[in-house]
Amino acid sequence: MKDNFALFETLDGLFRGARETVLTLDEFLGGLQGRSYAFAILALNIPNCIPTGIPWLSTITGVPMLVLLFQEFAGRPVPTLPRMIGRRGFTRGKLQHFLKRARKPIQWLESAVHARREWWVVGLPRRLMLAAWFLNILVLALPIPFDNLLPAWAILFFCLALIEDDGVMAMLGWLLTLLTALWTIFLLMIGRAAIMTAAATVRQVLFD
Repeated sequence: MKDNFALFETLDGLFRGARETVLTLDEFLGGLQGRSYAFAILALNIPNCIPTGIPWLSTITGVPMLVLLFQEFAGRPVPTLPRMIGRRGFTRGKLQHFLKRARKPIQWLESAVHARREWWVVGLPRRLMLAAWFLNILVLALPIPFDNLLPAWAILFFCLALIEDDGVMAMLGWLLTLLTALWTIFLLMIGRAAIMTAAATVRQVLFD
């Protein structure tokens, strides 16, 4: 079994330094030990896991997720951000203060999500999971009403599975993927039926 990713220690190492210096997004992603894509997609996805009702939120966050996935599938070791975004960051003083306050939640997360049942995240199962990850992000990015929450949680679990080599998180991701597929098919059927009913009503009004 692999060792845990040690999220707190990794962040502590990245944030360490003179408090007035700035840690850019490019530097942050480059220091995540191969987990940069999963972290970046996780960060973009988190707002979708909460039913906020903000219009187009899933599309606004989903399209950048797709761009990140295309970069990963193209073999880039870390995401390439637009220069004006990649150069932005926070002072290490603010990041150190944040990490001090977030220590307990991060350590709880590390105890809940860790390397186990790794056959779910290696070889062919991993490739299938990456395909399902992509399909969930695609569904999230499409403007389908009421079809955001389930794929968002599937994406979340897949991100955690990839970050920590956690097969249990992968299984939860697959479960949410199945529910997403069933719910999306149901919504598309309802939408088609609604369109057909509306068209029949219009024809009746105009021609009868």
